[in-house]
Formats: sequence, structure tokens, C-alpha cells
Amino acid sequence: MKTKSIGWKPMPLEMESYPQPEPRYLCQRCGHCCRWPGFVRLDDNEINAIAAFLHLTPAEFIAQHTELRPSRSGLMLQSNPDGSCIFLQGVNTCTIQPVKPQQCRDFPNKWRFDGWREKCEALEVMS
Repeated sequence: MKTKSIGWKPMPLEMESYPQPEPRYLCQRCGHCCRWPGFVRLDDNEINAIAAFLHLTPAEFIAQHTELRPSRSGLMLQSNPDGSCIFLQGVNTCTIQPVKPQQCRDFPNKWRFDGWREKCEALEVMS
């Protein structure tokens, strides 16, 4: 058996293991995450950016497009009656794509919902 010396104790080469990188995913804009029931948290910077993009004041944007989170700890985007995002239009068009919230930008690489892989069409890519 081949061995590799690591200090005083030899280790079989077959037992060497290397940490596997987390898979990364490339969004295909399938829109499933935008239709999944839940909520999209907003911070002040996102409110200001989306409001400016929509040519609204932050107060107008808050009044027209947000509601209090269930935890009462901040604001979230309103949803359509079916649970989809109010800014999802047509087949899969995000009408605020250039300024969409961080939570939206992070999916599915930094967070995921249960059952996401059965719905999401994102492609796994090498890191």
C-alpha cells in the first residue's frame, strides 16, 4: 500500500480527502423563486433604490408596495394573492431586476427553501 508521510504517522493515499466546494448555481430566470410563498425582506438601502428606480419617494414606495413582516421587525414586499412577487410580470420578468433586493439576488447560492431543487431551473456550475 502506498503511503504519504504526514509527520510521524503515515496515511494511506486512498484516505486523503479534500474538502468539496459548495456547488454554485447560475440563475436561468425561471421565476419559480418569485412564485414561492414567503416574504422578501427589505432594508432602508433597498427601499431607497427601488423607490428611485420606480420614480417614487421612499414614503410612496413603502405605502404602495410594502407591508410589515409577520415578526413586526421590518418591512417586506407585498405579494400577489397567489403568493407571487408583485414585481413579477409576464412569463418571468422582474420589473425591478436592476435593483432587486439582496434576498432575491442571493437565491439559490446563499439561501434555499425546502423543495427548491424540484422547481428551480438554475444550472449547477463549477466554482
